[in-house]
Amino acid sequence: MRDHRHEPALNAVVETYVTPGRRYVHLANTCFLSDAAQRETFGRTLAQDSLRITDDQLALLLGYEWRAQLTASWLIAFARREAYRDRIGELLLADERIYAGRGFCFALARFGTDEDARLLVDYLHAFLPRTDRGEQDAALGALAYLDARLGTGHAAPFLGENGPWARWLRTRSPLADAAAVRDDLREVIETWCSYADEYLSAS
Repeated sequence: MRDHRHEPALNAVVETYVTPGRRYVHLANTCFLSDAAQRETFGRTLAQDSLRITDDQLALLLGYEWRAQLTASWLIAFARREAYRDRIGELLLADERIYAGRGFCFALARFGTDEDARLLVDYLHAFLPRTDRGEQDAALGALAYLDARLGTGHAAPFLGENGPWARWLRTRSPLADAAAVRDDLREVIETWCSYADEYLSAS
């Protein structure tokens, strides 16, 4: 198992962008969004870092473990670094890092194109039939967000009373309303995107 402390270049980028203030923990739970003081400080530094991190540094983070990948995906999303679309899609479909996938879905939603929607569709086709693990809820929320923005219906094949989304959700929360949960997930992604817009424009 790799340890960044034994790799000087990787350690430097992890210590600069991932671990200060336990940033990766905040990105995993997003509690900073409900704390006014933390929201501003966190958003400002995240926006600044999203613009200053280099491609080589992002490549190091994306090639490491979930904390690094989650942080990298938020930095990529904040600055809309669309050159990473294919890499993000590849990592999402690999589904190797729990938690990191939420960041990948956010990045694709933030890029905001049909191409990003198709990557999310590919993921949902592959993983909604599975119930063991994955980021199916984040992917569905990101896809619903893109549909709302683009005026498309990419999510339609997954919806419906007994569609793949409803069946997947029943395995996790049998009494949940699939349409209401989808709308809640879309609003989460929308909140993240608005947050990025707010602080990136101020940087």
